[in-house]
Amino acid sequence: MGVDRSTRAPLHQQVADALRQEILGHDLPPGEALPSEATLCDRFGVARSVVRQAVAGLAGDGLVIRRQGRPTIVAPPAEYRRLVQRATGMFDQFARRGHQLRTTIRDLSPAPPPPGGRDFLGTDDTIRIERVRLVDGDPLSYVRTWLPAERVPDLRAEHLTDASLHRLLTRNYDLRPMRGRRQVHAVAADELLADALDVATGGPLLLLEGGTTDQHDRPLEWFSAWHRADRVVFDIDVSESMETLRLDSAEAGHPADEGARADHGDDVAGDHGGEPGGDTVDLERARRLLAELTRILG
Repeated sequence: MGVDRSTRAPLHQQVADALRQEILGHDLPPGEALPSEATLCDRFGVARSVVRQAVAGLAGDGLVIRRQGRPTIVAPPAEYRRLVQRATGMFDQFARRGHQLRTTIRDLSPAPPPPGGRDFLGTDDTIRIERVRLVDGDPLSYVRTWLPAERVPDLRAEHLTDASLHRLLTRNYDLRPMRGRRQVHAVAADELLADALDVATGGPLLLLEGGTTDQHDRPLEWFSAWHRADRVVFDIDVSESMETLRLDSAEAGHPADEGARADHGDDVAGDHGGEPGGDTVDLERARRLLAELTRILG
């Protein structure tokens, strides 16, 4: 497929965009050499100077690696890992791994939440915060957060620039995010998100959204966070012991959902241990252990 000379888009940008889509779509997988300059010239019907400019742009974006005297190869993706079920925010999770996280505030103003957020928060009187999160200088996620206005008086944008919202809520308002339910969706980037995250319009994003309650089990926030699918990996810890305890409790006529919070998907605290020992563990002990695990994981 050649370039479209009837549009205003520069030829090198059209070539770069076509190759970018192949790289992000793994048609050109990490480590594979790009076609030669001559091959790309024939494919797109352009001069070598156009191909070289396109490849230089891809190298500047970190998508390819150019080496003197050797073929240009597709770069391995820089992946940032996030635990979906942790109530702690992105700032704290990434800082622990040594990544430099920056935050720019796009907007902070009164605005009602979406329907799911309204049902969770129980109010339309909310503050909406729009942020772009950058890790090691790369735009990684676009986040919208709604907070009940009465719970965060005098909150200003400068409080959140290059800062953790959860830390600020704890320090300034004595509101500790504790638990909540999370959902992950695969979505396409609209023009706003594509521009903010430096991806192609219609490109793949991972949407993480949900609500969080505070230490008093009161609704605290609703958020939607769009992540670059080529940069973020969501990790999920799995505990067989928790599922076993739920089954044991349910079979005994004591549904695990009563008073339990672990199914909210907000937190897993490493190695759970405490796996029940079959018939040697009575059901009352299993229920107590479930309640203790729920308290820890909540």
